[in-house]
Amino acid sequence: TTINTKMKMNLLSIFLASILLSAAAYTAPNSIAGGQAARVAAAGEGNRRAFLSSIANVAIASTSIIAGNPNRAVAAAEDPTVQEDVYFGVGCFWHIQHEIVLAERNLLGRKDNELTSVTGYAGGMKTDGEGRVCYHNFQSIADYGKFGHGEVVGVTIPSSAIGDFAVEYFKLFGDDGERVDPQDKGGEYRSLLGLPGGRSNRMFEQVETAAADRGMMLVDGKGNDPDTLGKRLVYVMDSNKFPFHQAEVYHQYHNDFLSPAYGKEYNDLADAALDDGRIKITQCPDRV
Repeated sequence: TTINTKMKMNLLSIFLASILLSAAAYTAPNSIAGGQAARVAAAGEGNRRAFLSSIANVAIASTSIIAGNPNRAVAAAEDPTVQEDVYFGVGCFWHIQHEIVLAERNLLGRKDNELTSVTGYAGGMKTDGEGRVCYHNFQSIADYGKFGHGEVVGVTIPSSAIGDFAVEYFKLFGDDGERVDPQDKGGEYRSLLGLPGGRSNRMFEQVETAAADRGMMLVDGKGNDPDTLGKRLVYVMDSNKFPFHQAEVYHQYHNDFLSPAYGKEYNDLADAALDDGRIKITQCPDRV
């Protein structure tokens, strides 16, 4: 197919950027890791020519790859809104999932088959030998509490929406900074939020603002953290280090005991999500 003018300009930008970045790496050898910097600094004129030749080869190869996938070329050049997997926890995850579903609908205009909110566990430092993290069960299989995890809701959203979702999340705390179900006590119900990179996430400043507006303190989570009840704080987790583990199907789109029933239409979202693959069977004790 013919690549349009805008796409050609994008490809040219990528090509030039690859050359400039590579040249910058050469002229500033300190930016090259370890002993490689010293080797580049000591290279003679012949090595310089070989280096510049390799730049051209890399740039041509990169352009060829991108040209073979025009959509990827446009995406790379225009930097569209990146989708990020984040999670939020504050007390029982049944109530939190319902509120995050409302946020997906209201903030992103998502339809039922586009919802990504999923209950799960995070913040612990282990799984069982099969990679499972499970709810409390009579078989004592991979108990999330014993593994140091808390109840959370994972959701996939544009990075540009993280701040807006943080605002909604901090609204779930009362004016006294407490969760709506303080009768549930223990690390399983602690307040935590997970972002790729934790504090280094590029949207973290917006999360800080949302927390400050509600008088909440953000503290770096270390894993297996204790309950936050009465402390007015939320643990910040790097979700790359403390990943999300999906909860059982039973716990998806479940009614919350503290609120009126959400209704059959809401509850049926679990089966719909299971059917189309948005939630999986976890191999934990479950209703399926």
